[in-house]
Amino acid sequence: MQFTESRRFRRKPSLTPMIDVVFLLLVFFMLASRFGMDQVLPIPLASSGGDFTGNPKLVDILPEELRLNGITRTADDLIPALTEAMEKPTETIVLRSTDGATVQRVVAISEHLRAAGFTSIVLVE
Repeated sequence: MQFTESRRFRRKPSLTPMIDVVFLLLVFFMLASRFGMDQVLPIPLASSGGDFTGNPKLVDILPEELRLNGITRTADDLIPALTEAMEKPTETIVLRSTDGATVQRVVAISEHLRAAGFTSIVLVE
C-alpha cells in the first residue's frame, strides 16, 4: 500500500477582477479630470435697482437675427445703429437672449460689441 500525497492543483489567480478595477479607475480619472480651460465672461448680469438713463439700447439675440429695440439688424448694421443711439460708448447696452439662441451666439455678439469699443454690456434673462 502506497501512501502518496495527492497532488493538489494550484489554481491560477484570475486577472479579470484586477483588470476591471484598473478600467474603473481609468474611467473615473478620465471623467474627473479637466481637459480644457475655463473662461470667465466679462458680462455682468443685471441686478435689481439702478437707474437707466438715455435712449433704450436693448439687443435681442435670436438664433438667426438680431433686433435693436425691436428692429431687425444684421451683425454689421448693429454697430452703426448703436453708435447713432448712444451719446457716449460707456452707456449701458442690454443683451437679451430669446427663442433658443445658443450661448456661443451670445458670447460672439458680446465680443463683437466689445471689439467695437462698447464697454458697458449687461446680460438679462
